[in-house]
Amino acid sequence: MESFEQLVDQYQPMLHKIIQSLHLYKDKDEFYQHSLIALWEASQRFDPQKGSFTNYAYTYIKGCLLMELKKSHLDQERYVYPDEEFWDLAVDSNWDDPLQKEILLSYCTTLTPNQKKWFVYPFAIAYQSRKLPN
Repeated sequence: MESFEQLVDQYQPMLHKIIQSLHLYKDKDEFYQHSLIALWEASQRFDPQKGSFTNYAYTYIKGCLLMELKKSHLDQERYVYPDEEFWDLAVDSNWDDPLQKEILLSYCTTLTPNQKKWFVYPFAIAYQSRKLPN
C-alpha cells in the first residue's frame, strides 16, 4: 500500500466531497480530521481480496463521519452551554452579610471571573433558600 501522505493527496477530493454531501459546515476542520483518521483506519483494515479500496474507503469514511455526527448531536442535546449573559446574571451580589461573601471570595484569588461565579453561585442559592419563608 502507498504511504499515508500519498493516500491523503489522492483521496482528499473524496474527503471533501463526503463532508459536503453530509452538509457539515459547523466544525468542518474537526470533521476533516476525523475523515483523515478514518482514511488511515480504512487503509489498515482493507483486504484487497474483497474489492476495491476506493469503494471501501468511501463507505468506511462516510460511516465514521456519520457516527461522529451522531455523537456530536447527542453531546449537544445532553450538555447545555448557557450564553455569556447567563453568567452575568448568575451571581447575586445582594447578600445581607457582606463578610460572608468576602470570606468566600478570599478563596478565589487565583480563579478567573467565570470560575469565581461557578464557585460562589451555589453558596448564593443556598443562602437565599435559607432566607425564604416556608
